[in-house]
Amino acid sequence: MKLKLSQFLPAIIWFIIANILFLMPGEDVPTVSFLDEIYFDKWVHAGLFAGLVFLTAYPFIKLGRLSKSLLIKISIAGVFYGALIEILQKYVAIERDFDYTDILADAFGCFIGFLASRWLNKKFQQKNKPL
Repeated sequence: MKLKLSQFLPAIIWFIIANILFLMPGEDVPTVSFLDEIYFDKWVHAGLFAGLVFLTAYPFIKLGRLSKSLLIKISIAGVFYGALIEILQKYVAIERDFDYTDILADAFGCFIGFLASRWLNKKFQQKNKPL
């Protein structure tokens, strides 16, 4: 079975939503002091990037075509995307700043997405093994 663009629709929608959130003006980003205490912003970054890696890998998992090297490439692309977003926040977005700790949170999220994708891929392989 061939990969189709429509299989990546969840990842594409997730990517668009993430871009809207990352590049919205700083004045539109809610600030709640107790959320700062639990580093909520970093957890949001990690969750968005974990979802992005997982949703990008999922069509390959479903078709049994996800290799470790492909998953590593998807994850590394996610980390580079996170760094690019921070650069765009500094130079393009209104009232937003570059934050190294956001890149670390993005990378952590990519790692979580990597682990979740590997786990699901192994489950799919075990389920679809011929007897």
